[in-house]
Amino acid sequence: MKLQIPLSAAILGAAVAASVAGCSAPSPSQYAGQLPRLDVERYFDGALEAHGMFQDRSGAVVKRFVVSVRGSWQGDDGKLEEDFTYADGTRQQRTWRLHKSGAGRLTATAPDVVGVAQGTVTGNALHWRYVLALPVDGRVIKVDMDDWMFLIDGRVMLNRTAMSKFGVNLGSVTLSFNKQGAR
Repeated sequence: MKLQIPLSAAILGAAVAASVAGCSAPSPSQYAGQLPRLDVERYFDGALEAHGMFQDRSGAVVKRFVVSVRGSWQGDDGKLEEDFTYADGTRQQRTWRLHKSGAGRLTATAPDVVGVAQGTVTGNALHWRYVLALPVDGRVIKVDMDDWMFLIDGRVMLNRTAMSKFGVNLGSVTLSFNKQGAR
């Protein structure tokens, strides 16, 4: 006996399979052997400068900015003070409080982060997941941030953050960090 599947069911099944396959995400462990190894305390200690942009879901660049970052550590606790200057002249500040919570694990808080950010450091990569309270058109929306940072060399780190709400892509942030005075 031959099983016959209606064409619409076959198309729906193929679409679901493709969307599930497309949802697989990289794992921090796949970067375990990558060099140079990221030492969060060392990289985020002192002055850094970052250049970045926000792109909406269509890929259009909506905002460009420069960030001055000052990092300091005492034991397992760190502080990152970020001063943003946007291309339109507006400014923003954010202070992160970091805590090394075990082998390759970090947690962080900031005034506009809902709850606690969870981070994993493996090889040259740092992966953060958190919810950001983002002001948009006079109101605040909570967006999911999936943040990947990759150390390129002793000075440069590249950062790509996917922003979503209810699983729907809202856009992405791209940054290039430059550690001041490093070689």
